[in-house]
Amino acid sequence: MTSRHSGVKIIMINAEQMYSVLDTLPDPVFILTREGRYVGVFGGKDARYYHDGKGLVGHRITDLIKPIKAQWFLEQIQKALSTKSLLIVEYELSNKDVKGLPNEGPDEPIWFEGRVQSLDFKVDDDDVVLWVASNISERHCLEVQLREMSDTDQLTGLYNRRKLERDLILHFEAFTRYGIPTAMLMFDLDNLKVINDSLGHLAGDKLIQTLAITCSAELRTNDIACRFGGDEFVIAMPALDQEQALQLAKRLHQRFIEALSDFAAADTKATVSMGVVSMSVADTTYLDVLHRADTALYQAKHQGKNRIVSA
Repeated sequence: MTSRHSGVKIIMINAEQMYSVLDTLPDPVFILTREGRYVGVFGGKDARYYHDGKGLVGHRITDLIKPIKAQWFLEQIQKALSTKSLLIVEYELSNKDVKGLPNEGPDEPIWFEGRVQSLDFKVDDDDVVLWVASNISERHCLEVQLREMSDTDQLTGLYNRRKLERDLILHFEAFTRYGIPTAMLMFDLDNLKVINDSLGHLAGDKLIQTLAITCSAELRTNDIACRFGGDEFVIAMPALDQEQALQLAKRLHQRFIEALSDFAAADTKATVSMGVVSMSVADTTYLDVLHRADTALYQAKHQGKNRIVSA
């Protein structure tokens, strides 16, 4: 079919040709009603990422997806319909989200970018949206790796100060709003300069790495251990009060003594001084907690090193 506009010949395609175009799109395209019913499925021809989705037509999201994730999809549809603008979302899907499938399967979920747009027509008197789903698993994996690199100390593999401070902001908010305690342990190596001068800086690096390895072996999974700078470390311990944190610090201090027993220069041994604090109602920000932990560490140094001060 052709037409002319301002003397320009325009070639028109018919409905059958348009359907063929839609069906050859590499990413899947879904037409969904407000209630999450599939009324059209096109595309998805990139066989590396997608299976044929034609069998979805007539089903509802709630028929196929488990309730929590299904509710999320319905909320995005409602949002796209109410705003009448393009909605871009990222989400994951795994076999654990699909009804009737066993939990066994790939360890990593598939990540998608969804582009959701309301349409200006109805299907069977139902409002509908166009939902384009693009597999972004490779991109997401790369983004996670880059984020981990930016949050990780290169020498020790522990978190860095930037990551710690981001998490402390969240834990301080949880403390002030809900009373959920978080304790903090700050420690550093005693006599590092003497050992560096006697055995070399590689020995100093080995000392620092030994502390990090010991932390990784002894701490709980939800504890946040970071190299704060130089030979100084901070551990944030969510859901622990002062006394519980002190007990953990004592156990960790003993492990440090054992791990560092082989490092010595003349009569000088590598030991660790520690300061333990917990969040208090007198603290105005997480920085107050850090300051008190630093003060407790300084007191441990001043009192003769190789000890724990609980402030």
